[in-house]
Amino acid sequence: MKLLNVGCGRRFHPDWTNIDLVASSPEVREYDLRKGLPFPDGSFDAVYHSHVLEHLDPTSAEEMLRECVRVLKPEGVLRIVVPDLEGIAREYLRTLESAASDRDNPAAVFSHQWMTRELLDQMCRQKLGGEMGQLMRTSHEAEQAYIYSRIGQELGGNGSVGRKTIWRRVKQLTLSLRKRIALTAVSVIEGSSGRMAYREARFRQSGEIHRWMYDRVSLTQLVQCLGLESARVCSASESKIPGFSSYGLDSDSNGARKPDSLFFESVKSTAACRQTNFPQSNLRSAA
Repeated sequence: MKLLNVGCGRRFHPDWTNIDLVASSPEVREYDLRKGLPFPDGSFDAVYHSHVLEHLDPTSAEEMLRECVRVLKPEGVLRIVVPDLEGIAREYLRTLESAASDRDNPAAVFSHQWMTRELLDQMCRQKLGGEMGQLMRTSHEAEQAYIYSRIGQELGGNGSVGRKTIWRRVKQLTLSLRKRIALTAVSVIEGSSGRMAYREARFRQSGEIHRWMYDRVSLTQLVQCLGLESARVCSASESKIPGFSSYGLDSDSNGARKPDSLFFESVKSTAACRQTNFPQSNLRSAA
């Protein structure tokens, strides 16, 4: 089995080909995913990505999925994991009703506060971690239990850090210098309001922002438009990819790593094999 993990971050397995914009380990291949996927057509039996699609605008997301389909073998499995818009909306409405009917219940009020942030924060935040991060830092043990039920192991992180090679340090220093020069120039020309706008725009390009959200209906429509078939919602440990649960990507002995997720799979059909031949240069404008 040849398996591809796209935008793997710090969650990967050595049996997979792991690729990301920034490599967090020597086992991860660093590549600018906005240029497409650097593999020939029909290279992989399965392609997987978790919490990547929502960071792209809808057009760029479709282009990335076309690339995923292109590198799949016929009958290959595409597994997509995204925040579940339906689940988040339903839980928000449940906590809204609970808090409205029992406003003196601290647990009900906190759950509503959290779900408001889970629904909105990553679409409009202006600082690292946003309001969700602030609430995580100030919550007490009982409140953290509710947060854990929503985002799982994301609450504590895994403590791993990315490689810091000499080349990366040079790149970071160069980028920092360019930002300072640009910020100074904007401040001189546009004043404090321009400075704030520049900082916000830079942050929105950092990868923290959600540019779209998906549910089981919209994701089904999207993959069907690409010629995929057998679209279905599954659990964190369930998959058509043989032995998927053993890789520990979406679940472990404690359950789902990201409980608020929509786990979704589809299969590359013969029709999709005919529809996905397009130049990678189309992807250069992706987020």
